[in-house]
Amino acid sequence: MDQQSQLALILGPDPIPFETLVSHLMSSSNEQRSHAEALFNLCKQSDPDALCLRLAHLLQVCTQPEIRAMAAILLRKLLTRDDSYIWPRLNISTQSSLKSVLLSQIQVETTKNLSKKLCDTVAELASSILPENGWPELLPFMFQCVSSDSPKLQESAFLIFAQLSQYIGDVLTPFIKDLHTVFLRCLSESSNADVKIAALNAVINFIQCLTSSSDRDRFQDLLPAMMRTLTEALNNGNEATAQEALELLIELAGTEPRFLRRQLVDVVGSMLQIAEAESLEEGTRHLAIEFVVTLAEARERAPGMMRKLPQFISRLFAILMRMLLDIEDDAAWHTAESEDEDAGETSNYSVGQECLDRLAISLGGNTIVPVASEQLPAYLAASEWQKHHAALIALAQIAEGCAKVMIKNLEQVVSMVLNTFHDSHPRVRWAAINAIGQLSTDLGPDLQNQYHQRVLPALAGAMDDFQNPRVQAHAASAVLNFSENCTPEILTPYLDGIVSKLLVLLQNGKQMVQEGALTALASVADSSQEHFQKYYDAVMPYLKAILVNATDKSNRMLRAKSLECISLVGMAVGKEKFRDDAKQVMEVLMSLQGSQMETDDPTTSYMLQAWARLCKCLGQDFLPYMSVVMPPLLQSAQLKPDVTITSADSDNDIEDSDDESMETITLGDKRIGIKTSVLEEKATACNMLCCYADELKEGFFPWIDQVAPTLVPLLKFYFHEEVRKAAVSAMPELLRSAKLAVEKGMAQGRNETYVKQLSDYIIPALVEALHKEPDTEICASMLDALNECIQISGPLLDESQVRSIVDEIKQVITASASRKRERAERAKAEDFDAEEGELIKEENEQEEEVFDQVGEILGTLVKTFKASFLPFFDELSSYLTPMWGKDKTAEERRIAICIFDDVAEQCREAAIKYYDTYLPFILEACNDENPDVRQAAVYGLGVCTEFGGPVFKPLVGEALSRLNAVIRHPNALQPENVMAYDNAVSALGKICLFHRDSIDAAQIVPAWLNCLPIKGDLIEAKVVHEQLCSMVERQ
Repeated sequence: MDQQSQLALILGPDPIPFETLVSHLMSSSNEQRSHAEALFNLCKQSDPDALCLRLAHLLQVCTQPEIRAMAAILLRKLLTRDDSYIWPRLNISTQSSLKSVLLSQIQVETTKNLSKKLCDTVAELASSILPENGWPELLPFMFQCVSSDSPKLQESAFLIFAQLSQYIGDVLTPFIKDLHTVFLRCLSESSNADVKIAALNAVINFIQCLTSSSDRDRFQDLLPAMMRTLTEALNNGNEATAQEALELLIELAGTEPRFLRRQLVDVVGSMLQIAEAESLEEGTRHLAIEFVVTLAEARERAPGMMRKLPQFISRLFAILMRMLLDIEDDAAWHTAESEDEDAGETSNYSVGQECLDRLAISLGGNTIVPVASEQLPAYLAASEWQKHHAALIALAQIAEGCAKVMIKNLEQVVSMVLNTFHDSHPRVRWAAINAIGQLSTDLGPDLQNQYHQRVLPALAGAMDDFQNPRVQAHAASAVLNFSENCTPEILTPYLDGIVSKLLVLLQNGKQMVQEGALTALASVADSSQEHFQKYYDAVMPYLKAILVNATDKSNRMLRAKSLECISLVGMAVGKEKFRDDAKQVMEVLMSLQGSQMETDDPTTSYMLQAWARLCKCLGQDFLPYMSVVMPPLLQSAQLKPDVTITSADSDNDIEDSDDESMETITLGDKRIGIKTSVLEEKATACNMLCCYADELKEGFFPWIDQVAPTLVPLLKFYFHEEVRKAAVSAMPELLRSAKLAVEKGMAQGRNETYVKQLSDYIIPALVEALHKEPDTEICASMLDALNECIQISGPLLDESQVRSIVDEIKQVITASASRKRERAERAKAEDFDAEEGELIKEENEQEEEVFDQVGEILGTLVKTFKASFLPFFDELSSYLTPMWGKDKTAEERRIAICIFDDVAEQCREAAIKYYDTYLPFILEACNDENPDVRQAAVYGLGVCTEFGGPVFKPLVGEALSRLNAVIRHPNALQPENVMAYDNAVSALGKICLFHRDSIDAAQIVPAWLNCLPIKGDLIEAKVVHEQLCSMVERQ
């Protein structure tokens, strides 16, 4: 039968064919399902009215609940505002039939699950048509349901309401009073748990969509009733309902924490009671903890609020500590083959661990360290091993968030950990080593500088624990953490002992121990650099033996680690020492590369990194290997992210899969699952491409045509920051490589035009990516890369490209200013305290990095285009003058002054027209309390002295007194002030040189000579000593 006749049949008078089509859409047979989908889409294209009416009819008459449910789902999809939205294509009578069928079905449907699906469909359609008043009957219908005495109708109305609030909050604002009454009545009086949860859901969604805080405050008095929904469910033993309530309250805590502020003590108190109640299910207790931690984390919306409740923090800490005790001494832990094996750890243990980390990061050391100091000693003094273990794990977890405070108490912290290195239980010894590793990362380099003489011998001792390979392997890994934050001077005295122990471990039968030893050797070599040369001959044969012999599938990681170790050792000792072995290693690498490796083989990413290190070590000698290295590297860089997209409320959650390598993010109503291993390989590859371009310079030229189209689109790769960062760093390297190759005649016959084409491809792409970049730190890197690109190919830019760069700079300044305003708003919050102030200071420093780069780019543009850039500078001046303000930070003022200095110096006479506006600022800034601002200002004064001619003459007197104040300052020659002093001396010399007729030369020239020679600022020293020579010549 052809498709037209099938259609006629399906949409014809007999209902059976259509019902069959819908059941086939749910079929488990792929073939049957895709055939049905094709027909369904055909109906949608050719007769959407008939299709929708058919589905509505099924809802009314079909006796099979699963087909009714499917009809509701299909309708919802057709009425969702996306590519397949068909509402506008339906005629008016179909539209009104659909609206009335949906509302009447909500009233008569008896199956709970189906009622929910109908509510979803109604909400979906309403979210599109209600704002334009396309469904006037709906709100009266909902109010009628809520006021009815049918729990089912009340629940349905609240379900629709919860989904709609974000779309129709404004429409409902006039009814706030009525809504308040309805909510309060249902939450307080309804005896039906489902109605209460639905009402709670509706209230919480509604509160979130209210824009004014006074509107939100009108719902404050609902909070006790909202909390009762939770406590009643628990008292009735109905934990499933309680968990739903907790999840809704957690959402509220995250988005509107200040709504809870007035009743914070009661709310948090109830939550901690739930968390402490051992009779409740773990899931319920974990959600109560999640609520309190979420409140602590809501620092942007309620800064400092939770720090006002120290007694609760102490209780929560104690709860989390008890959760860490939920661990068993499982035999599998001791015999494990890999470091990841966490046998014996329970879900309580994992939640405890994760929440301690989050709590410390969100509340900071001043709050958490006193609590820890109070509770941990009792754990360490107890007899049970679990308590010692818990204390050490807790220390490691809080270190990141408490770093600043823990560094002040290093002695106490380090002793606490080192005292347990000889504990009788191996899991405690493991936890002690784990803590030292974590503390080396979080409290370094202070810990390394002050305690190396205690920590390194303790780790070396732990490597002798042959009874417990897990402890040995972990000690080796901790050496890695320790040496990463360590100078060669500290490490070198210990190398004999550590390297010989690691060599013993390398020959150990346990693979995990060997892997740990390899990683440790690699990092020790990396940290000690040329000091490692004396061990090279002893170590390298072992490393090569593993590389050549570990060919078994079970040894893949071992081989990968040996590659990493060899390449880092090679880089540490340098080309001369490594050259002969490097050749052999490359042979092995080439044969590995040629072999078929499985997709999950870790060797691939280690190999990519090893090649790049070998290139760094060998420099141009590496070029012959590039044809082997590049094809697989490009392949990895071009990997497509492995993404699955489902709707955020779909029943088949991606999260249920135990796959650790999946990460999910929710964007709007879509949930996106991404395979992280693919992203990590892609990021590594992009970083390596950048390394090669940087190292090989013009030698990289032959690859540019393949690399540029691979990396440029990745400037907007929002799935992974590392990929974007690598792509950004590579942009100037590619341009530089092309430019050098053309200049040195190594560009295979290409000329300047090629560089221009590449620049026309890269620079606009960077500007566009900058426009969309969400992360401030990456914005700063993009500006930095753009600046480098302009330095390389500036003269090749045309006016429209300069225009787009200038427009983007305006945008960057505006966006930055609005972020700073938001922070200033946060600082006005009622609980704002010193720790929040610290945070805002850090965020603002990141902002200064952005401004700094803006200043650099403008400097480069002025140097490149000189006076022809001035029309653009004029446009920017309204964006830049606010940066001179007294209320701005020293760094912003310095940047603004530097921009003017560049304009005055590069544009000379053409810039004199700006003196009236800017010189008063410059003169005042000469005596700023910040030495960097002073330096920039006196330098600028020197420039204006030199090029200002008669316009500068009237200011000579004031300039002299300003410079005099800098030069004669009692601390002028202190290290932090010497640059400003040297620049002031240089400016004074310029006055003697260019404005001698306006000064009392007999007094001033000797005073100037008295300041010579200057030794801090070598560039200025050269200028000053040339001034001296030209004055001598004039005499």
